[in-house]
Amino acid sequence: MKEVGEYCGLCGVIGAEKAVSALVAEGLFAQQHRGQEASGIAVLDEDGEVILHKKNGLVSELMTDIPEEMMSGRMNAAIGHVRYGTFGGSSVINAQPILVRMADIPVAIAHNGTISNAGVIRRNLQRKGHIFQTNTDTEIVLHLMSRELEDSDYNIEKCLQLAISRLEGAFCLLLLVPSGMYVVRDTMGFRPLSLGRIAGGGWIVASETIAFPVTDAEYVREVLPGEVLFFPVKQGEGCCEPVSSIAGREPGLFSTDSKRYAQCIFEHVYFARPGSYVFGDSVYEVRIKMGRQLAREYPAECDMVMPVPDSGMFAAMGFARELGIPLDMGFTRNHYVGRTFIDPVHATRAAMVMRKLQPIPEAIKGKRVCVVEDSIVRGTTSKARINALREAGATEVHMRISCPPHRHACYFGIDFPDEDKLIANRHSIEEIEKILNLDSIGYLSVEGMLSCVSAHPPENYCTACFTGDYPVEPPVKGSIR
Repeated sequence: MKEVGEYCGLCGVIGAEKAVSALVAEGLFAQQHRGQEASGIAVLDEDGEVILHKKNGLVSELMTDIPEEMMSGRMNAAIGHVRYGTFGGSSVINAQPILVRMADIPVAIAHNGTISNAGVIRRNLQRKGHIFQTNTDTEIVLHLMSRELEDSDYNIEKCLQLAISRLEGAFCLLLLVPSGMYVVRDTMGFRPLSLGRIAGGGWIVASETIAFPVTDAEYVREVLPGEVLFFPVKQGEGCCEPVSSIAGREPGLFSTDSKRYAQCIFEHVYFARPGSYVFGDSVYEVRIKMGRQLAREYPAECDMVMPVPDSGMFAAMGFARELGIPLDMGFTRNHYVGRTFIDPVHATRAAMVMRKLQPIPEAIKGKRVCVVEDSIVRGTTSKARINALREAGATEVHMRISCPPHRHACYFGIDFPDEDKLIANRHSIEEIEKILNLDSIGYLSVEGMLSCVSAHPPENYCTACFTGDYPVEPPVKGSIR
């Protein structure tokens, strides 16, 4: 499945002995799969000033002309961001972090997720005279904070807490201010965020734990749903232990007593890298389990099991192991083409699909093939690939999907299209089979999918894109943008 995008990846470092910008850059490189549209880094210097560098493109492009002063070991903290825009356009002005001054206090912010009531808040603020510089939902957090400055006696932390108490939906936030770094995760915990300790001193926060090995950091724990962490900077001493809104002082506007968690199960299905731990579970192990469970629910009589690289790889391994059928690579991948869901220009998607994966006739000809895919959204990509397999000589083509049918839109950080563009919303399973030119198709059940995670109970996961059971009331159509 290469037909959707998710919001972005975050990385923040404070108090490390090595240059914090370099460590953040390494963390972003490891999470490049979470966004290839734009990237940026903001650093806090020893004088309490924040310096920003961002541009469209990959992290490697960002680092080619990063100002030398930002790479200095004198910098106390840095936050970084890789972006795929589910909200706002692709102009560099929408790249993050965003840097502003509030009453001459520099504040940089980076965000992963989608604030589902952003459209309503934005319009209300505009009616009160607020002027927005970007089209992102992230900017509304800064505007809400600025409205609280005077009443909170210019206390940035209080402004932050009051601002995010107004937000609904998915948001993991990193904020850089002269006194240190704030880390925020929404009360439902939609998107993942983890905390690590860097060897030799310092802390790192990242969307995925895959950022920890490359920065010489050790995983400590998840940032809890509803938690606000503050990492203070002490002049000449790096940083001290983080202060939490939950542990270490009395809870503020946040607590872990949320009536409902809504961790995105699609992180395990598709988004996260297999080397990561997400929501406490190994992505690799969960995908293997999903493949095995899929084989139990919908076995296939075939000569070979083949994945759709790369996200379908591990589910295919589990599927083949469970049935004792050979696993083979029927597609060759062009690694010089980015993930097709990342490409923001919709018109180029079909061309990119065929540029990226091509069938290997020698592996396929004369065989009954079972293709294991992580998901199907619109179906256009899958149809092109199945037809290519038949042209390469497959006698039968079966497909197994390691998640349930996508029938509903997502409002919490995944760029699923409108419901009327989702193939499973408009067609029955039998109709999908015919449309895609398949001999058979089988989807993993919701119950089977949730049985593959173990760190949290099934009710802690959001499955709204499959079931329509939204943990937060979805916005009125057209109100987000």
